[in-house]
Amino acid sequence: MRLELLALYAGPDQVMGVTSGLAGLLGLLLIFWNKLVAVFFKVVDKFRPVPAPATAEIEENTSTETP
Repeated sequence: MRLELLALYAGPDQVMGVTSGLAGLLGLLLIFWNKLVAVFFKVVDKFRPVPAPATAEIEENTSTETP
């Protein structure tokens, strides 16, 4: 067996610490998910162009006839 490969071994004592940390970060993300999404959409709205307001065109009735 090659001893270099032994350095790549990750036992349960190492993996459990990493996965526990990742689970903690995921839990924090899920707790504050609504606030994160709200901040994201506020930032996106800052860069999104504002649509031009629609102008109402009023037709003037030039005829003086009554129906």
